[in-house]
Amino acid sequence: MIDLSNPTTIEFEVSEHVATVTLNRPEKLNSFNKRMADELTAVWATVREDNDIHVAVLRANGDRAFCTGIDVSEGTWWTHQPIFNQEDPGAVLGPKKHQVWKPVIAALHGIVAGGAMYFVNECDFAICSESATFFDPHTNAGIVSALEPMGMLALGVPYGEVMRWALLGSEERLTAQTALRIGLVTEIVPDDQLRFRAIELACEIASRRPAGIQGTVRAMWEARDLPPTVAARHGMSYTHLGNAGDGRTDSRTNKKPARTR
Repeated sequence: MIDLSNPTTIEFEVSEHVATVTLNRPEKLNSFNKRMADELTAVWATVREDNDIHVAVLRANGDRAFCTGIDVSEGTWWTHQPIFNQEDPGAVLGPKKHQVWKPVIAALHGIVAGGAMYFVNECDFAICSESATFFDPHTNAGIVSALEPMGMLALGVPYGEVMRWALLGSEERLTAQTALRIGLVTEIVPDDQLRFRAIELACEIASRRPAGIQGTVRAMWEARDLPPTVAARHGMSYTHLGNAGDGRTDSRTNKKPARTR
């Protein structure tokens, strides 16, 4: 049983309905190991079940990297299981695997490499700092790169851009500007403003009616796997479940100036 009062690979806090999940292995460039996977499993369960949490922000400590994928120095832990029980080690890292239908914003900085995309692919949107750089080292080691780029395709990143990222290895480094252009991130901010901006966005979303927000997240996430006509009917069912009353009388109408970026 993971004790979230004293985690060793992450930091976790909740304030003003926003949960902040911080990868905390800066000396290892925030690479993930079994302990981090276990702690994140516990964290996402908490985010899912705690009604006081409306939104989550995923970020990382240290100046050099958001995450560099799996910690190869610790070896594989999943291969000790029977072959048909083995799962992709990155599958448990993200919120959607744990049925978290609350919005999760990724705040990316520094190196975002390889298996870091497990995190990015399961967040609802990402912002990054000007220093962020994205690359995939799998092919440098002669390793198949499949699951991370598949997740990028599901995000809507163009096929050609995904394949350049996956096939050219660490020699192909995407800048923050390229990541913005191809839709991997939605906004670039100065390095010293990244955390503030992520929390600002999270607080704005957290002020909305939770059922409306969570229904939107679940409907949109599941729509990615459905044909358009089926997705539309599926989405309609979530409006019936998530809208209070007739969908109008209990809605929040606090109109604010549109944000620009």
